[in-house]
Amino acid sequence: MAGMPDLSAGAYQRLVGWHAELTAFRRDLHAHPELGFEETRTAARVAEALRVCGVDEVHTGIGKTGVVAVVHGKRNDAKRMIGLRADMDALPMREENDFSWRSTTQGLMHGCGHDGHTTMLLGAARHLAATRNFNGSAVLIFQPGEEGFAGAKAMIDEGLFERFPVEAVYAMHNWPQLPAGAIGVNAGPMMAAADRVEICVNGRGGHGAHPYMAIDPVLVAAHIITAAQSLVSRNVNPLDSAVVSLCGMQAGDLGAMSVIPRQARLIGTVRTFKREVQDMIEERLGRLVESVAVGFGATASLNYQRVYPATINTPAEAAFAAEVAKSLVGADKVLRDLPPSMGAEDFSFMLQTKPGAYLRIGQGGDASCFLHNGRYDFNDEILPLGAALLASLAERAMPL
Repeated sequence: MAGMPDLSAGAYQRLVGWHAELTAFRRDLHAHPELGFEETRTAARVAEALRVCGVDEVHTGIGKTGVVAVVHGKRNDAKRMIGLRADMDALPMREENDFSWRSTTQGLMHGCGHDGHTTMLLGAARHLAATRNFNGSAVLIFQPGEEGFAGAKAMIDEGLFERFPVEAVYAMHNWPQLPAGAIGVNAGPMMAAADRVEICVNGRGGHGAHPYMAIDPVLVAAHIITAAQSLVSRNVNPLDSAVVSLCGMQAGDLGAMSVIPRQARLIGTVRTFKREVQDMIEERLGRLVESVAVGFGATASLNYQRVYPATINTPAEAAFAAEVAKSLVGADKVLRDLPPSMGAEDFSFMLQTKPGAYLRIGQGGDASCFLHNGRYDFNDEILPLGAALLASLAERAMPL
């Protein structure tokens, strides 16, 4: 395979023989994207494929459209259980590709590679069911609604880990910025917490020619936007990381050039890794919003929602995952100190409940075609490697 390391591991060699089938399945999912908690076709295809693979149990409808499969090893006297998770949902965006497997649903696209993640976990399921070279049970979690719907939390709330009490859980995401065949991990933060902020500024509407008779919420909003940029630069330790982005504003009517509106609304996001930094930004942003508004004779309020917590690997599981990756691709292809991303991931809810690790698998590609890009596509060349890595995590964690 172009750009891939020369691999000889048994799991990889078996999965290479299924490469064409894995590719066909992945492209079928790509052509039929579904949003979070609407993955009915995807879940049905996954459940059908799992039964064909010969897994021992298939459970559907967990977290609305989630699917969980269980594969028992040749022995189970150790009563161990390891979880492997993949996300299934697509994005509400228009695809700009023109290949034959492009999205058939206008306005929906697998622009983040969840079609590939699902296929890799199916490949792992097939290998584990065929070989069963482990002592315990592998729990394969096909999760809905990662893209903003907190599908992981929905599955947990519906008893995922009570029904399947795994001792650790692992997940993997493709990463175009890494070469195909490289694997990245670190022993701490991998993804930031994602918070949603909405600011409502209330003034007094009036005539644009007589602003002294109004209280202009647009002016107040502009000062809030400017002042908010000081939160990170003047409040966060430079050795920590945080982002405050006010990304949208709605006020007035573009067809009414001389009307000062009564209200302005701002929308944005805060990204942090540490709870204390998150707490500080929420508290100080709230005070800033109110005080800036008061200074102009207006009022303003902050609605701060903590959407996803930070995705933080547990050190022992991260080190274990790195060793498993090393056994597949060699030490030179494993990045053990991969820099964290300020993006967010709801696998974080699982890592708040269970030890585990979140990995990145390199897929190479043009730097201009990153995740959530209309020209993005998953690199099918890495399907056997990703499946082998997932399967090997279960096999190595529960040796015979």
